[in-house]
Amino acid sequence: MAQDYYQTLGVDRTAGADEIRKAYRKLARKHHPDLNPGDKSAEERFKKVQEAYDVLSDPKKKQMYDQVGFYSDNGMPGSGARAPHMDFGGFDFDLFTRGARPGASSGAAGAGNFQDIFSQWFGRSSAREAAPPREPGTDLEYGLSIDFWQAIKGTQVRLNIARQEACTACHGSGAQPGAGMVCPECNGGGNVSQAAGAMRFNLTCPRCGGAGKLRNQCPNCAGDGRVSTTETVEVRIPPGANQGSRLRVAGKGNAGTMGAPPGDLYITLRVEPHPFFHRNGDDIEISVPVRIDEAGLGAKIEVPTIDGRALLKIPQGTKNGQKFRLRDKGVLNARTGRRGDQIVQVEVLAPVVRDERTKELLREYAQLHPEDPRADIWPRV
Repeated sequence: MAQDYYQTLGVDRTAGADEIRKAYRKLARKHHPDLNPGDKSAEERFKKVQEAYDVLSDPKKKQMYDQVGFYSDNGMPGSGARAPHMDFGGFDFDLFTRGARPGASSGAAGAGNFQDIFSQWFGRSSAREAAPPREPGTDLEYGLSIDFWQAIKGTQVRLNIARQEACTACHGSGAQPGAGMVCPECNGGGNVSQAAGAMRFNLTCPRCGGAGKLRNQCPNCAGDGRVSTTETVEVRIPPGANQGSRLRVAGKGNAGTMGAPPGDLYITLRVEPHPFFHRNGDDIEISVPVRIDEAGLGAKIEVPTIDGRALLKIPQGTKNGQKFRLRDKGVLNARTGRRGDQIVQVEVLAPVVRDERTKELLREYAQLHPEDPRADIWPRV
């Protein structure tokens, strides 16, 4: 069963181009294979999202999908067939003159309506519609892995991006420079005669679109107006980039057709974890071991930060698991210009007893403090 592209992107059938694009970007970011390594279901979901966006972001493809419920590169069924002969006997041509605006002749009032209906029967289009569509380029999505320090300090990377760029030979038009050959269907006149029963009509030539000459395809791009290339793109990653951050490089998506603007390149970041620094928003969290005498008597200790060493005061009687805050020692937020904090959690280590003197001191300590540290955990009856 063919998938419902609107349901795949989670949008209504009345959704506009902006809403479709926003839904695609959100889902592409969520299911991107680079952010879900080894997850086959996410990879399949990403492919379906990409397929749905490729159709719904293209006006011509979307129109066909909305009309017939699917899209095919071969076009609408029967769109290239020659017009059938039709019998207009008994047809009420007054239908085309009814409702004409006051003062307009019946022929003028019916001309547009008749042309519209005739074009539907014969599958013909105007010269303007027959011209190659001018469509904006599609966006590209890439995943990029960086280490912890590259994310914290910022960096600049060079990426080799496979994209479509405008053909330099035809400047994106898809047509070979030159006059082109005379259209054999209309003999250069731009119009063809079509019979329908006892009636005959002059129509825009469907082969050349009324130009009278055939458009020779550019041999460099085979008429598409774009060529595939691999381009090296320099991407600046700002300080403070976080896991899942999405960077936009304007104009580095696929090129548009017929001079239409290109799409954009979107890069989703994946930050590798650090052995002991843990990031929580703009704050940095770290666990630091302290000796029992440092915790009991108080001390000043050195702790690592992303800027180097810093001095932390441990107050007398510090308990295991207690947390302390080092102001402005966290990550710089590029949007606000402010830094987060570093949160230091203390781990009080029990002494390793290897000699009799240490044992004696601990026994003496036990005699001085005989209170039960577990007294509060028992249920009260």
